[in-house]
Amino acid sequence: MVVAAILHEISPESRITLIESDQRKSTFLRTVNRELGLNVFVKTSRIEDCPESNAQIVSARALAPLPKLLGYVAHHLNTTGTALLQKGQSWEKEVADAQTSWKFIYTAHKSVTDPSSVVLEIKDIEHV
Repeated sequence: MVVAAILHEISPESRITLIESDQRKSTFLRTVNRELGLNVFVKTSRIEDCPESNAQIVSARALAPLPKLLGYVAHHLNTTGTALLQKGQSWEKEVADAQTSWKFIYTAHKSVTDPSSVVLEIKDIEHV
């Protein structure tokens, strides 16, 4: 959340929404938001229950395997948007599995905290 808020400082016209299904975690995120004076909206809900958001950037961590995650991302991402998804050591298998039912362009950026993990930058997502 802090990284997103820093990006918001660079581009203040941006709107940042965090979706968290766990009430305790949502409360924590709201507290951090308030204490740091950030401009972030925290919604307590399951991602699949949220209406389409037409976001320019969607990010997720430890939410679902990539084939399922792309369904959530496609629902919330606008057509020119980018998904930034943190994935662990099985990321290559997840990409291969996802490519059986999704068409997309991706770039894998190596994690600076875990050499076996990546941040997937994904664009042009289409269900096939």
